[in-house]
Amino acid sequence: MLEEVERWLGDRSWSAADRPLDQLLDLKRAAGTTVSVVLPALDEEATVGAIVEVIRRELIEGLPVPLVDELVVIDSGSADRTAEVAAKAGARVVHRDEILPRIPALPGKGEVLWRSLLVTGGDIVCFVDADLRDFSASFVSGIVGPLLTDPGVHFVKAMYDRPLGDAPGQGGRVTELVARPLLNLHWPQLAGFVQPLGGEYAVRRSLLERLPFPVGYGVELGLLVDALHTVGLDALAQVDVGVRLHRHQGGQALGRMAAAIYRTAQVRLSRGHLVRPELTQFERGPEGFVPRTYAVDTEERPPMLGVQEYGRRHVA
Repeated sequence: MLEEVERWLGDRSWSAADRPLDQLLDLKRAAGTTVSVVLPALDEEATVGAIVEVIRRELIEGLPVPLVDELVVIDSGSADRTAEVAAKAGARVVHRDEILPRIPALPGKGEVLWRSLLVTGGDIVCFVDADLRDFSASFVSGIVGPLLTDPGVHFVKAMYDRPLGDAPGQGGRVTELVARPLLNLHWPQLAGFVQPLGGEYAVRRSLLERLPFPVGYGVELGLLVDALHTVGLDALAQVDVGVRLHRHQGGQALGRMAAAIYRTAQVRLSRGHLVRPELTQFERGPEGFVPRTYAVDTEERPPMLGVQEYGRRHVA
């Protein structure tokens, strides 16, 4: 590990308990900083409501000043009751296709996160995945905390244990098999991040609006790498929030995720084009293995500062 990264681990890795909520509220009130929480959601009716309820109960209601000023669920085309459940729990729900309608929406998580900048206004934007179980408010307060206490910090990722069933530490298979090797080999300054692909992170809007967003699974790696190049390692940090429990995907879905993440890394290494941005996987059918070919996410959305509607919204 680089000496720079060893130093960074000591200076920029914290626990959520290091910053008590009352301290954060005092700092937030004094600075007038606003915080938006965004939950990208696709068919998450089983979990999204409980997450929204915890955030409203512990970080908005009954506090001298709310830590969270805006709680938004972006529904990316759910076929279940995700939108209804989220709204009933107290979130503002916006459908992906209602945001920036002149640009047809592409499928993918990164697309939803990018569009969320147009319908939120917080100085700090905190992203939280909508499939978390046993959700704790420290997932939000923990990663927002350094942004309220240290003006030099611009991007904070959550770190946590990720059990797979009853096996501790065995979640995050794409992280260990794809993302961590890529980062260590090509961006060794980022080797200290425990969960580089984690979906829980808080970022200053002034940074987010300057970054391109891969539309699919590569968004977390892309934002992290581009943030490093934009603001430097010392502006990045991570906070331990405990244990993350969520729905795990099957092997083939993970393969597609891995391909998208590799593509995101490849674009940043060479800004070139793959000869064939597709991934073929195999499924056993009645007569043997059947090939299934999937497109690998290759599109990226430009920095939001270059979008006319975003500029007009802020002028207004």
